[in-house]
Amino acid sequence: MISWYHSWVAAIRIARRDAWRAKGRSILVLAMIALPIVGVSAADLTVRSAELTTAQQLDRHLGAADAEISASSMDAPIHQNPKGDRYAPVGGYDTYVPGGKAEQPDPLKALPAGAEVVKDAVGQAKIRTTHGLLATELREVDAADPMVKGRITLDRGRLPREAGEIIASTAFLEDSGFFVGSTVSPRGTDLSYRIVGAYERPSALDAVEVIAPPQTLLTPVDEALRAGDAPGVRAETKYLVKVGGDGFTWNMVKEANAKGLLVVSRSVGLNPPADSDVPLYAQEGKDPYGMDDGNAAEMAVLATVVGLAMLEICLLAGPAFAVGARRSRRQLGLVGANGGDRRHIRAIVLSGGLVVGAAAAVTGTVLGIGLTVALRPLLEEYMGLRWGGFEVRPLELLAIALLAIVTGLLAAIAPAITASRQTVLASLTGRRGVRRANRVLPVIGLVAVVAGAAIALYGAVSDMGSLVVAGGSALAELGVVALTPVLVGLFGRIGRWLPLSPRLALRDSVRNRGRTAPAVAAVLAAVAGTVAVATYQNSQDLQNRHEYVAELPSRHGLVAVNDNSSHKEVPAVREALSREFSLSVRADVERIVVGRPGCAPYSSEAGCGRAELVQPKELRCPLYDPANRSTEFTDDQRKELRKDWRCQYSAHFTPNSVVVADEKLLTALAVTDPGTVAALKSGKPVSFSKQNVKDGKATLRVITDPDAAEAARSKGEEEPGEDKVLAVHQAPEGVKGWGVELVLPPAAAKAAGLASVPFGSYFALDGLPTTEQRQALDGRFDTMGVDAEFKIEEGYQGDNSVVMLALAIFAGLVTIGAAGIATGLAQADAEADLKTLAAVGAAPRVRRTLSGFQCGVVALMGVVLGSAAGMLPAVGLRLTEAHEMKKRLEDGYSAVLGSASKEVYVPIAVPWETLGLLLVAVPLGAGLLAALVTRSSGALARRAAG
Repeated sequence: MISWYHSWVAAIRIARRDAWRAKGRSILVLAMIALPIVGVSAADLTVRSAELTTAQQLDRHLGAADAEISASSMDAPIHQNPKGDRYAPVGGYDTYVPGGKAEQPDPLKALPAGAEVVKDAVGQAKIRTTHGLLATELREVDAADPMVKGRITLDRGRLPREAGEIIASTAFLEDSGFFVGSTVSPRGTDLSYRIVGAYERPSALDAVEVIAPPQTLLTPVDEALRAGDAPGVRAETKYLVKVGGDGFTWNMVKEANAKGLLVVSRSVGLNPPADSDVPLYAQEGKDPYGMDDGNAAEMAVLATVVGLAMLEICLLAGPAFAVGARRSRRQLGLVGANGGDRRHIRAIVLSGGLVVGAAAAVTGTVLGIGLTVALRPLLEEYMGLRWGGFEVRPLELLAIALLAIVTGLLAAIAPAITASRQTVLASLTGRRGVRRANRVLPVIGLVAVVAGAAIALYGAVSDMGSLVVAGGSALAELGVVALTPVLVGLFGRIGRWLPLSPRLALRDSVRNRGRTAPAVAAVLAAVAGTVAVATYQNSQDLQNRHEYVAELPSRHGLVAVNDNSSHKEVPAVREALSREFSLSVRADVERIVVGRPGCAPYSSEAGCGRAELVQPKELRCPLYDPANRSTEFTDDQRKELRKDWRCQYSAHFTPNSVVVADEKLLTALAVTDPGTVAALKSGKPVSFSKQNVKDGKATLRVITDPDAAEAARSKGEEEPGEDKVLAVHQAPEGVKGWGVELVLPPAAAKAAGLASVPFGSYFALDGLPTTEQRQALDGRFDTMGVDAEFKIEEGYQGDNSVVMLALAIFAGLVTIGAAGIATGLAQADAEADLKTLAAVGAAPRVRRTLSGFQCGVVALMGVVLGSAAGMLPAVGLRLTEAHEMKKRLEDGYSAVLGSASKEVYVPIAVPWETLGLLLVAVPLGAGLLAALVTRSSGALARRAAG
């Protein structure tokens, strides 16, 4: 036992001395191992620090209150989970009927006597800023109340004390350009508020909001907006409650649930009830949507990625340890000559991996901690929350550090075994000896390749999914790595057709597979991942291009205001468009209004309504007809019905499908059908959807009571309203309305008693606008303070070129690094040959040329093998997606309505540009770089005999 201990101590001391002498090589290996440790340790510290405890989460959500209580969106009794972030109506959604109660429950009536209450009301509005308009949350709460402490952190200034004062979040100040002391005004009002302080919400740093004292913000803004015929502010009210004693218990929560109220309780959060005592879990399970099932898959993917990363590092670092062993072979021979056996030789080389791995572990962990501390403010801003503290878990950091040590040891195993097999005489004289090829490893590799490919392809055509494909692909890649020595030998057969220098480089690589194979495998692994991602990305891009649905004709566009209350500003928006863009036609369009023009779509506020196209009953798709809501269709019936023309809907959408416009609109929509153009020009409405037309007539229903309409819809009944029957011209099949279903000439709309207001313009361009013109138009909208936007149809715009370039650069860097290491090892191993070449009169450039070709050969072999290996996972994943899409279509479902009759299109597109860059530019660049950094001449010395 003592002898074993002392031998390892001696081995570690020798390894430490050798590492110190070869600082460049040691730093290279240390950096390769330490870099992932830096990232993993920093990620661990970041994730753990950002994970708030239950108590911290409740402090930030509730402040000093015992609970937060509010009305749920259900006007019926509910069941909720202990956290209060999920609930469902009692009995489930199958038996739930909306509109069962006339009014929302009052949370205050569910509180025990003597409870302290703080009202927290939140609404949405747009505030004029230095840049234009900014959507902002308006919050009314007494920020000075002790119960609010902990929910916000005052950054500077003071809390508001009276009407007209607000505090603003730091995110609001940053986005708006305002500062403490500025005066702000909500859009559509003459009200003004002075910012007296800045604050942040610890768990929502990016929240754009302002806070005012109760009754000083939401109500005045709501009244001012309604007075200007604009939608008011809808406030969501919650109450912070303090009840004392044991707090808001689970029994109290269930009593509130019976009244349709939702509760977030501190005592329940800190001491949750048993699952058996949670009615929601008994009704629909604890995880009805399978959200937790993905954890095992994520852990499996993470383990696979970590394993492949360790393999890559081992393959890159292994040749570097082999370089050290090769240059120290005389020293190792002296150890053997003085009584050391193979165990001691292996211990010395393994100790090199242990020393460097331990140094990398310490360096990586320290740098990871320092980096996290230094970047903490930036990380908090990026994640949008303040950490609860700096959480350091020593056991996790120790495990990460052990990963570095294990990686170093694994990287040194192969060089250690190779060095221990050298005889003492061969080590002292520098002879290479006779190397026997391993016959077992290629067989194992071949079995792994076949098994991995079979598993991946089986996963692709079965229901087992992408996880099996990834596992099979990883196994196949490991098999290719094991086969690398044999594949390198096969490359040697092409040497007979090469000139002298590349032939010598290829012969040297093939003869010394022990140092060539790890470097080639490292390049293979990096390139395989790059090719897999690039192939998948390129295939997905081709599929996206094929599935792309244009919103408008090419080089045509639409400008519109996003807020119905901005209809009076539409003429100025149109004028700005005409000034900045070169238009061939501009068609001004209006929308039908029922009631107040400023009402939001589908608003149920008083004085609001809407006009809808009504499909004749016999033309409705049976699958979506409210009258058939209780009908159960079989899968075969669904498949057949989706092929029915009544169930084929347009893939285009626009918020205003019924518009009032003249014949210019047809030009702006590229509609050239003579009959359609003549009909609209003569004053006849035009329909672009034949599901809405029966006997040449379309029905437009004017709904003045949205609540009654919604109640009827929920029961599967016809919505009440006044029907306007219009004689229309149906555009022929193939003529697109681009989302517009019905066009009413102004005279026809007036004759039908329909009112309309402007909302935008369709237009056609003489040429695509420049970036400067687009920015100028956006700037005009900001200056006007109007919330308007424009869209121009420019066809499919792929965005994968940057990704492809980044992948190629990454693979190139890894390839050059691995090939450079292999070249350094080759130079160390072939120093005697180089000396012989110099002795017989070879030109100095031969040494440089040979070095370049050695590096290029390794890079080329790795790129070729990696390109082939990388195709398997990409093909497997694409086949998996094709199988899933076919299954969805067979089940009668599709992302696009009516596409059940279409063939599945999941192409596999090889990224030839990326492959060409990898196969040509990367090996060529690696070779040139190696030739440039290699000295043309070496010291002439005596070659050892033998």
